[in-house]
Amino acid sequence: MTQTMNRRTGAALAVLTAAVLALAGCASSPPEHFYSLSNGMGVAPKADTPAAGYYIELPAVTVPQQVARNQMVVTKGAGSIDLLEYDRWASPPASEIGQALSLAISGELGTIDVFRTPSPDGTPVYRISTNVQRFESAPGQYALIDIVWSVRLVGGTKVVTCRSVANEEVGAGNDALVAGHRRAVVRIGADISKAVRALAAGGNPGC
Repeated sequence: MTQTMNRRTGAALAVLTAAVLALAGCASSPPEHFYSLSNGMGVAPKADTPAAGYYIELPAVTVPQQVARNQMVVTKGAGSIDLLEYDRWASPPASEIGQALSLAISGELGTIDVFRTPSPDGTPVYRISTNVQRFESAPGQYALIDIVWSVRLVGGTKVVTCRSVANEEVGAGNDALVAGHRRAVVRIGADISKAVRALAAGGNPGC
């Protein structure tokens, strides 16, 4: 009887010890942090800005394969990068950049993005295609976005293709890094918005 109780007590202690060790392991793991480029971002149109009279359409953004992951990829030096396992984007960088850019452009122009959404017949729609060449994050140094983009009227033949490079100086920490990327998106959004306005006015926008 005593031996049986001892075996049961030993088994219970083993289970309890394993549970305590597992909890201790979880407690020692760093907490995950999630960041978003679009949360709380956007250029609100001025109250006296007239309706644009056209829509924009921004299909999916493409990014380089090495940064196409939720974990933050940071530049440490020439040819050296680190993958931050516990510091992540809320969604893949292509989605983050695309949504932030859509908000920046639609806010700047006073219109809406109708990608995958029906739009009224006869209303012009300007399609904005984007290809991110570089999306670099160097904490305490810079946040860089390099995009090749084009704008064309859906159903039309005139197209403008340009390249925008926004390199923002940032302070230490990921919060400052994300804020730098947001500023970069706004700058690039302003370049694209200028081209859309010029096309809508019948002009020949340059880069």
